[in-house]
Amino acid sequence: MMPRPPWLGLAAALALAVLPLVANPYLLFLGNQLCIFVILAVGLNLLVGYCGQLAFAHAALFGVGAYGTALLKVHLGVPFALSLPAGALLATAVGLAISFPALRLSGLYLSLATLAFAQFTLWVFLNWEPVTFGAGGFRVPAPSFLLTGITPGMGVFYVSLLLAVLLTLAAASLVRSRLGRAMIAVRDGEVAAQALGVDLLRTKAMAFGLSAFYAGTAGGLQALMLGYVAPESFDLFQMVLMKAMIVLGGLGSIAGSVIGAGAVLFLLEGLRAFKGGQEIAFGGLLMLAVIFAPRGLAGALHRLPGWRERHLRADAPAAAAAAATVPQEAPP
Repeated sequence: MMPRPPWLGLAAALALAVLPLVANPYLLFLGNQLCIFVILAVGLNLLVGYCGQLAFAHAALFGVGAYGTALLKVHLGVPFALSLPAGALLATAVGLAISFPALRLSGLYLSLATLAFAQFTLWVFLNWEPVTFGAGGFRVPAPSFLLTGITPGMGVFYVSLLLAVLLTLAAASLVRSRLGRAMIAVRDGEVAAQALGVDLLRTKAMAFGLSAFYAGTAGGLQALMLGYVAPESFDLFQMVLMKAMIVLGGLGSIAGSVIGAGAVLFLLEGLRAFKGGQEIAFGGLLMLAVIFAPRGLAGALHRLPGWRERHLRADAPAAAAAAATVPQEAPP
């Protein structure tokens, strides 16, 4: 459950709402990126932290949402008000499609199957040049907003903030629903969950679909924010960043997803001058989190008065170690 009263979340949302009025373009970019990271982390935590499915396709679905949103505008002239939800639904459909062959797998085999899909998706982005424009990427036209005085950057920021708040609240409500309890039961023991009448295939497919919808929404917002889409934005390193968000924040924690997204963004900007060392730094961060804070930053929030969030994984050390393990790419 979320904290009662949720004053921390409301205060953070209000602080971000006034950011465009007082901040420079760089801080506005960081605020927008934070909202996108929050959507990504919450969606991935629904799949990994709550349903217990160790998958590595989130970065690829992030790219499907970005390419779907941008290409509908570039090739067909679809307005962003329609292409953004269309890109999210396209990612959802792809997520559901890859979930069915993967539902018979678990553990390392599931992670390898989804990793193979991620690499295949990246290959499509790179080589389907008539549609995706190849390795060079392509520019995305800036969106226009009806309100006067709203620049494209401000407009995209407010859309990202609104969607981040709504999707986070929806996820917090979902984990308390019947589907959320079924996901947690599958995570804690598939045999026991099936004995209690939980439909494993349906529950896992719903978890994959919801996670893909979050990733596709974030991808569309990323395309609008940057005004440019390129394949390298959705490679294996992006998957490492997303895993770092939920492991550092806390598996099985909506609040931890938000905090982890902010922590990773802060570290990413601090290490921007050391591009070659970012992978090493985040790999070390994951190792330290697994060893010294297996429940993530959300584990420390239980000391706050009135904080009640009961779905942190009981087997947090093993779960964090599994989520932090990113299979290495095979040599060509």
